[in-house]
Amino acid sequence: MTKCAEQAAESAAANFLTDTDRLVFLMEEVTRRLRRTFDTSFEQFGLTRTQWRALAYLYRNPGMTQTELARELELERASVGQAIDRLEELSLVERRSAANDRRVWHIHLRPAAVELLPKLRAEADAVYSALLAGMDASELGRLRATLVVMQTNLGQD
Repeated sequence: MTKCAEQAAESAAANFLTDTDRLVFLMEEVTRRLRRTFDTSFEQFGLTRTQWRALAYLYRNPGMTQTELARELELERASVGQAIDRLEELSLVERRSAANDRRVWHIHLRPAAVELLPKLRAEADAVYSALLAGMDASELGRLRATLVVMQTNLGQD
């Protein structure tokens, strides 16, 4: 390869990533770090981020089915089943069969989960506080509005 062709190839490679690529990669990195921070923070409770989210949804919507919970968590039904299994082992939730269909199970929080939720809420708030430190209300409002536009642009599943 000639020196001129090599320089052209190096220049093309150096300019391959656009500012938009860098922005999207940054957004992905922030969400990756947020997931990792949540997982680390919730280890002290013997829970994962997914289990915390499941408990939060079940607190708001008692008696959800595994399918409904999977939809809310945007996870496969089998993955949610494993999370529920672990939460049952920890005596935080219980499955109750549906009166009209014995194949359907409704998931309910147990008293231990209700007692644990304030600690989980405080831990989640601490993670959010670290994430959003240095941002004022107007910046957060603009960020929220921007993310809503992005979500709308990508459509609904």
